[in-house]
Amino acid sequence: MDAHDPVTFLASAIRRRDLSPVELLESCLARIDEVNPTVNAVIWRNDDQAMDDARHLAQSIARGADQLAPFAGIPLPIKDLTPVAGWPVTYGSQGAPEGPSGQDELVIAAFRRAGFILCGRTNTPELGPLTAAENVRYGVSRNPFDLDRSPGGSSGGAAAAVASSMFPLAHGNDGGGSIRIPASCCGLVGLKVARGRVPALVPGWLGAVTEGVLTRTVADSAAVLDAICGPDPLCWINAPAPDRPFAAEVGADPGRLRVALCTRAPLGLPVAEPVRRAVVEAGRILEGLGHYVEERDVELFPIEDLGGFLHLVNAGLGDYVRLGVDFTKVEPHNAAAYAQAQSVSSTELVADLGRLQGANRHLLARWGTEFDLLVTPTMAIEPPAAGAILAQAQTNPGNLPPEVFAMAAFTAPFNVSGQPAISLPLGWSEAGLPIGVQLVGGPWQESVLIRVASQIEQATPWSDRRPPAA
Repeated sequence: MDAHDPVTFLASAIRRRDLSPVELLESCLARIDEVNPTVNAVIWRNDDQAMDDARHLAQSIARGADQLAPFAGIPLPIKDLTPVAGWPVTYGSQGAPEGPSGQDELVIAAFRRAGFILCGRTNTPELGPLTAAENVRYGVSRNPFDLDRSPGGSSGGAAAAVASSMFPLAHGNDGGGSIRIPASCCGLVGLKVARGRVPALVPGWLGAVTEGVLTRTVADSAAVLDAICGPDPLCWINAPAPDRPFAAEVGADPGRLRVALCTRAPLGLPVAEPVRRAVVEAGRILEGLGHYVEERDVELFPIEDLGGFLHLVNAGLGDYVRLGVDFTKVEPHNAAAYAQAQSVSSTELVADLGRLQGANRHLLARWGTEFDLLVTPTMAIEPPAAGAILAQAQTNPGNLPPEVFAMAAFTAPFNVSGQPAISLPLGWSEAGLPIGVQLVGGPWQESVLIRVASQIEQATPWSDRRPPAA
């Protein structure tokens, strides 16, 4: 048993006393020593603290403790955008505040309650807006399937750590595709939950940013969601409670769904042929499972709404000022984006947000009337070259690299709408690179996504496919 095994399997083995938390953590740390110098996924380590936690748990189990938390003893790395009490957080930036954080983000507190052993930090683009885990402070993270390619972003370090078997899962968050994009690049499952499903102290981008994990199996993603979901009476935004645990939806019959298959990218962007083929093949799988599948032209993100979304993203950089980041020391592309945000008046921003909400009402109304499930590419392109996105952003700091739009075109619309979406590793390029296919559910319908995704996973298993770096 090691970090390539499913999280639910490892947690069960620890509860049965077939696996020691110390043995599992030792395996993960040894794997980091072996692989991380090449992949550069883990950028900060707390090995001694994590080992103390594992030993303490092992002693409790040896004394006969039988009320173990659901994920007791499972090592979990945390993305370097999320505060953990007692840990430094740098946001991938030279301008980060000094000293440890004084408070856990709510998802971190939930991870602790669930029994995870918090272990190290994973790489991210500085402050998070790029779609590749690369920054000046820590360098470029690399894709375990091809070290010359990117693992995506912003949770790219997390995805690379899981794909290369350093950890069985990793924390991530998603504001425009930052869990789903790395999942696509690295052959993983990436679930973006609905707005308000997982509480946050201050929901980023008005709730467009959601918290979660990258895993190898749908069952793992569902079980972790049960451990971290709300409600939170102190939060402005709360999703309605599910009818039953999300883990109970794994293997449940979704019924015969109307599935819309869409390969036309927003903003008129081209879609790579291997990506298009992966979506078409996903449609065939769904048809074989008894669903009604129809290719449809669904306008996901009108070009007139792009400016409003970018204004929201740039304005979100102000959160980092509140958190103590020194913007005189950030990378040029983030300094330029923050300057652009300051040039937009509050009146303009409110008007932009109103237009986005109005446009989204028309999009959301299609679920349950025209179709039940939407299937799209996760990204319009294959994983880009490692380092290329940061290099372009540094060279032309006033404009996002074109790869950013190509990677986020299919994912960002559902951060705006607040819908749940999941990326599944259903395609492979001629070069052996993973290609993700995205399933999008109606408002708050994670249960539907989990039923269908687990149905697909049973029909076409993927978890045993390992990259060369693993």
